[in-house]
Amino acid sequence: MNYVSEKAKIGKNVQIEPFAVIYDDVVIGDNCYIGANVVIFPGARIGNNCRIFPGASIAAIPQDLKFDNEYTTVEIGDNNTIREFVTINRGTAASGKTVVGNNNLIMAYVHIAHDCVVGNNCVLANNTTLAGHITIEDYVITGGMSAIHQFVHVGQHSILAGGSLVDKDIPPFIKVGKFPASYCGINSVGLHRRGFSQEDINEIQAIYKIVFQSGLMYSKALEEVKSLKQTKYTNIIATFIEKADRGLIKGYS
Repeated sequence: MNYVSEKAKIGKNVQIEPFAVIYDDVVIGDNCYIGANVVIFPGARIGNNCRIFPGASIAAIPQDLKFDNEYTTVEIGDNNTIREFVTINRGTAASGKTVVGNNNLIMAYVHIAHDCVVGNNCVLANNTTLAGHITIEDYVITGGMSAIHQFVHVGQHSILAGGSLVDKDIPPFIKVGKFPASYCGINSVGLHRRGFSQEDINEIQAIYKIVFQSGLMYSKALEEVKSLKQTKYTNIIATFIEKADRGLIKGYS
């Protein structure tokens, strides 16, 4: 027995298990699996080929005292696996939506709060907790029990150790661990697996030696990076540092 609103838009070949609840104003694409006891609230927009496992809660109202019942959404792309008891909350008036891209693995008990943006091809391991307004770029991996502060920005191709407590921005292409969260080198294994050349990796490593191992203040390190020959990677890293509103994580020690 399940409850599916007549006003919900359900695609082709969608399997809905017993005791699932799907409210009005929900859109689910084709070839999806909705497990037992999943609850999908108004405002959910779910793409094709998604698997949502038992007990997950999608598009519940935000856990934000400023929320005033404004109309907001959760937008989830294609080919996502959302495991048991994941919670993904709607946005607030700040951005109007919470967004999850394509091809992500979101493991059991992960929480994605209001106004977060998760990119593509990410792995959020068990019990990862995202506070509000966090941006996770593409190909990020978070270790289990990671907790990320509101408004933090996590750069592409970075990897966080299990149990990471993150309250500063994490630039792209790096490994993060220790307490407080700190730079622990380049994510060279992940970059090799994704087709980065050794030359690319060497260039990224040279840039981060300036940022995190030179002893320079980050503002001075940014000037040094900008003085290098301008390439794809100097531009990506310099732009990220310039926009790091919460400041950067600690350097190597």
